Amino acid sequence: MDNQLFDYSPIVDRAPLHWPGGARVAFYVGLNIEHYQVDRSSTSTFPGTAGLTPDPLNYGWRDYGPRVGVWRLIESLDRHGLRASVLLNSDVGERYPQIIEAGRARNWVWLAHGKNNSIFQADMTPDEERAYLTDVIDTIEKTTGQRPHGWMGPALTETFQTPALLAELGLSYVLDWTNDDQPYPLNVPGMLSVPYSAELNDIGLFVSKGLTGPDFVQIVKDQLDQLHEDAADSGRVMSLALHPFVIGQAFRRRYLDQALEYVVNHPGVWATTSDEIAAHYARARAAAGERTSVSS
Repeated sequence: MDNQLFDYSPIVDRAPLHWPGGARVAFYVGLNIEHYQVDRSSTSTFPGTAGLTPDPLNYGWRDYGPRVGVWRLIESLDRHGLRASVLLNSDVGERYPQIIEAGRARNWVWLAHGKNNSIFQADMTPDEERAYLTDVIDTIEKTTGQRPHGWMGPALTETFQTPALLAELGLSYVLDWTNDDQPYPLNVPGMLSVPYSAELNDIGLFVSKGLTGPDFVQIVKDQLDQLHEDAADSGRVMSLALHPFVIGQAFRRRYLDQALEYVVNHPGVWATTSDEIAAHYARARAAAGERTSVSS
C-alpha cells in the first residue's frame, strides 16, 4: 500500500530552515527512561536466555538503567549544561519517582513513550489505542506535572491511526519516523515529525554493532561535522539517542563526556530540546503561511 502519512520531500527542494542565533545544527539528547516487565522478553544482551521467565541476566542488564546508569548519565548532562528530552514510559513515574524528581528539578522535557517497553500498540484497534494513549499521556501529566507535546512509541511502534489519535489528545509531534535531518509536517493537521536517529543510538552502536567508546566519540564528531557542513544554507537536527542501561555503564562514562564536550563547544550548535525544535519549526511555518500548530 502507498504511504498516506507523509509525502516525499527531498531536502534539497525545501525552503531554508533557520535556527535561533544563526545556529546551523539543533542538537538534543533523546534520553530513554523505560520500565520493562519482568515476565516478558525484550531488548537483550544475550538471546540465549531471552525466552525464559524470569530472565535475570537480561532483565538485570536493563534494570541497571534506573538503579545506577541514569544517575551517572545525569551527572554528565549537568556537567555540560544539557537538558534532556526524556522519552518516558508512563510506568516509570509510578515505579521510579526519584528519577522524575531529578528531571523536574532540571526542567527536563517529557515525551510520551508508551506505558512500558514491553507493550507495543501496533496491533490495537483504534478504540483500544485511544484508551491506551489517553492513559499513558494522562499518567505522565500527573507524575511529571507537564502534559507531553511529543511522542515516541516503544521500539518506535505505531499504528496507522497513532498520529491522528495523538493529535486528538493535544500532542503535536512524533519521533518514530527516522527518515530526515529536518522536521516536516505529517498529513495529519497539527502533527510534525521531528528527527530521531536509529543510527546515532547507543543500543545500535554498542549492543548491535559492538563498537567501542572511542568509536562512539568519533561517530558523534563525524555526525555533527557533516550536519554542520550540510547546513550552510538550511538548518539540520542532530539527535543523540541514549539509554541509561547502555551508555550509563561505568566504562562508557568518559566517552559520553568526550562526545558531549565536543558538541556543546562546537560552533553553530543550538543545544536545545525536541519540544523547542518542534515549536520553532511550527512558528517558522506559520510565519510563512503554512499550516502546522505546535504548542511551545
